Amino acid sequence: MAHMWILLCFLTGTSYAAEVCFDELGCFADLPPWGGTPQRPAAVLPWRPEEIGTRFLLFTPMNRYYQEIDTDQSVAISNYSGKRKTRFIIPGYLKNGDEDWPQEMCKVMLKWQNVNCIAVEWKKGVAAPYAQAANNARVVAARVASMITFLMVRTAQTADKFHIIGHSIGAHAAGDVGSRIAGLARITGLDPIEPYFQDTDASVSLDTSDAAFVDVIHTDALPFNSKLGLGMTQSVGHIDFYPNGGELMPGCSANKGKPTDLDAFWEGTKKFDACNHVQAYKYYSESMIKSQGFLGFPCSDKDSFAAGKCFPCADNTCPLMGYNSDRFPMTDGISKTKYFLNTGSSTPFGRYSYKVMVTLEGPSWSNLGVMHVALAGAADSTQEHKLHVGAITPGKTYEKMIDAEVDVGEVTEVKFRWNNHIINILKPKYGASKVELQRGKDKKIFFFCGTERVVENGIQSVLPCQA
Repeated sequence: MAHMWILLCFLTGTSYAAEVCFDELGCFADLPPWGGTPQRPAAVLPWRPEEIGTRFLLFTPMNRYYQEIDTDQSVAISNYSGKRKTRFIIPGYLKNGDEDWPQEMCKVMLKWQNVNCIAVEWKKGVAAPYAQAANNARVVAARVASMITFLMVRTAQTADKFHIIGHSIGAHAAGDVGSRIAGLARITGLDPIEPYFQDTDASVSLDTSDAAFVDVIHTDALPFNSKLGLGMTQSVGHIDFYPNGGELMPGCSANKGKPTDLDAFWEGTKKFDACNHVQAYKYYSESMIKSQGFLGFPCSDKDSFAAGKCFPCADNTCPLMGYNSDRFPMTDGISKTKYFLNTGSSTPFGRYSYKVMVTLEGPSWSNLGVMHVALAGAADSTQEHKLHVGAITPGKTYEKMIDAEVDVGEVTEVKFRWNNHIINILKPKYGASKVELQRGKDKKIFFFCGTERVVENGIQSVLPCQA
């Protein structure tokens, strides 16, 4: 059991500053920047390591179930190998029924990578009043740093073989680890939490000094005090992604409640839907399997992106959000640009972006109606996507951005359909005389030519134009 010392220092007639020390983990004070600041008003000391209950659950290609390890001989009898890279996953907010997602992420990771994956568990320490949990994370960070130091000494690994993935408070704990161990290869922040961390000193929150590469995914980035967004609004990484604008995720509802209820939300005594906050680690998990579905477009803001002003990708300017974001060539060290993309509302979340322009042909008069298109290729076919609702006028070109739910590969066919559910004795026929399709990831343009018109709800197959 770790020994603890508490030091009380007289500051004013009624207030004290305290410090608590735990053997090899060091000392933790409640002085600024850790407490008593506008960003962190409550001065709170972390719990003892035994109360926090940090555990290290190791997954490797050699074991399907985890092996619990610590800074002792348990590593020697485990399947840990210094020849493999090592990834730690530090959770933060606990969504009821989903507490073990780091273990599931490790299992997914090992299907694609030959690594040591360590799920960090601290369920006791995080299930506390919010300010307490935020400070308990400091001890978790010290425990992870101690574990990394132990592994480096035992296996001769170097710091650049370690990658830490942290969600919510865990993202800032990951940053704390990086401030304790120089030269970490990478830290991934999954919706780093805002309260007690935004606009704080760099030593408190995740920032670019914590690892050689810091990538961040923002999914709940509305301001906490006014909109109850749990995630940080500010960019804190070498590269920051804002899927769906970073504020409200498809399939999730807007956060409801009062900022004063944060403790109750955190401890689970008052209902709070953390859907937006937890989507970050769901996107990251899927990115390990289908990385191309998470292409980030550089853009000044979410409204410009939604308006299609940042489409398509210029050469080598679009990184992949998630697992493969470290493959993006950083020319200036830290990207000053935000990256935006759209996702689906449920798995699979990844999307593949196109701009489609359809020139309509048909009778000489206009009709009210709805037009749909679907894309097909050698690999797959998409669902129908609504192209236009309203007056459909022959000779006019209709344009729409489409986020396809599957990767069709090279597009070989566009399927066109129209309807208006109005009985028309003339039985008009419409068709796409020309389709121009631009792919978002590489600006490639495909041309398709239509040779027929179809009745309502008929499917027109529009094939590549013949030279």
